[in-house]
Amino acid sequence: MKQLSLDKLPINTEGTVINLKAKNNLRRRLLDLGLVNGTRLKPIFISPSGDPRAYEFRGSLIAIRKEDAKLIEIML
Repeated sequence: MKQLSLDKLPINTEGTVINLKAKNNLRRRLLDLGLVNGTRLKPIFISPSGDPRAYEFRGSLIAIRKEDAKLIEIML
């Protein structure tokens, strides 16, 4: 299995969260959204400027900025 950061995950490819490197408030917000280890997610849309991307997980569509997505490690 391949390990990479969320910002590198190709569109419409599912990955599984294995680690959150985010700290403090950002970490708390991501955990509150349900982005915990084992969560399956997939990028659905990229904004015209390329940042942020929209990710689908747990029945929701959430926009995450590239700088924040770099702090989320996933496994394909």
